[in-house]
Amino acid sequence: MTAGGREGWRRGLALALLQGGLLLSLAGQLLLDRASRPRGWIRTEPVDPHLPIRGRYVDLALVIPAPAGLKEAGSSGAPVVLRAEGGLVRAELAGASTPRSRSLQAYPGSSWAPAPGAAAAQLWRLEPRVAFFIPPEVPDPSRRPPGEQLWVEVTLPAEGPPRPIRLGVKREGGPITPLALR
Repeated sequence: MTAGGREGWRRGLALALLQGGLLLSLAGQLLLDRASRPRGWIRTEPVDPHLPIRGRYVDLALVIPAPAGLKEAGSSGAPVVLRAEGGLVRAELAGASTPRSRSLQAYPGSSWAPAPGAAAAQLWRLEPRVAFFIPPEVPDPSRRPPGEQLWVEVTLPAEGPPRPIRLGVKREGGPITPLALR
């Protein structure tokens, strides 16, 4: 092996170690966030993505009941901050002093009745959507029969969109039942 060949091998090894270190630091940060940041369930509306290069996943639009004061915000949307309370995610209007990196945009969506006989509530869709990756042998969990709602448990990071953990189903106003997808 020539001197130049050994030097190239060393540089390649150094680059591989650097990339492995970056990957491990990202994985560590995500695990730390999952252990220390708040989490909760939020309702979703699945979107059919069909992007084969990204693998098999469900593209989820997160939806929230309109918090107090949001109905007057108009159709252009409003910045909101997400909070976890009682195992569910709720939104409140972001204040003027809230940094943009700590809020998400919410846009008006459809109406839904949370339980049979209950009054319809206005739903707002959060942007950006999130992707939930699923194994190849698992049927598409976003295709639900009538009377079932798809929910996702998320971690609420200090900045950026929620990070999905697992999917669940809510039937006719009952509890959220996690799906066994792995």
